[in-house]
Amino acid sequence: MDQRDYYEVLNIERRASPQKIKEAYRRLAFQYHPDRNRENPTAVEKMKEINEAYAVLSDPGKRKDYEAFREQYGAYGTNRFRQSYSEQDIFRGSDINQIFEEMAKSFGFRNFEQVFKESYGQRYRTFQFQGIGVSGRGFVFFGSGYDRGKPDGISIPPQILPGYLGKSMRYLLKKTLRVKEPEKGKDLHDVIYLAPRQAVEGARGKYLHRKRSKELIVTVPPGIREGQKIRLKGMGISGRDGGEAGDLYLRVKIKKPLWESIKHFLRI
Repeated sequence: MDQRDYYEVLNIERRASPQKIKEAYRRLAFQYHPDRNRENPTAVEKMKEINEAYAVLSDPGKRKDYEAFREQYGAYGTNRFRQSYSEQDIFRGSDINQIFEEMAKSFGFRNFEQVFKESYGQRYRTFQFQGIGVSGRGFVFFGSGYDRGKPDGISIPPQILPGYLGKSMRYLLKKTLRVKEPEKGKDLHDVIYLAPRQAVEGARGKYLHRKRSKELIVTVPPGIREGQKIRLKGMGISGRDGGEAGDLYLRVKIKKPLWESIKHFLRI
């Protein structure tokens, strides 16, 4: 079954601003809140659909990716997006919990944790941290295996819990909730030798990546100077737990003409 377009779910235009997206979500979340629809068995599924649409469209990066899938696959864009983004990915960094807590305080509804436990079972966990001058709350989703008693482990990016306190909290989450923190792989550094003409005119040449035992085609921009570096993104050491790979930096060395090398050797 094809999943509905997220803009259609929230009943907003494609050009809707972030503020309009949040306003639409607040209105629909209130309308379909389980506490107002105890006699409506379809309300829970409707609420989950609204939550997903908001979690994607309220995040600039996810919204951009979703737009790309819509452009490429048309009516099947949402399906293809869901094949690339897990439930964990979709809800990562969302402020849905804050909006539910606001409704709980304003209208006497159940809190976020109670509602989500009813809607999503045990596949998520909330967390709270507090320190001198700083506090926060959030939630994280587990993989589908959690319902079967086999936590898949999840990842939580540093920007959600920044700073020294965030580092401590991420460590605690890793230990208690099997949270995995993505780690970027290390950068690699090497030297690439160019003939003077290649440096002046630019060139495309082969480079043997010894760490990966493979040949790469390197594009050298014209006018490059000795000591400058060429960056090959993602060609460094692989990341861990979903982290991106490091980069490979090639420092340029320009070969001296044969006569210059002879003079240097003979100290002429």
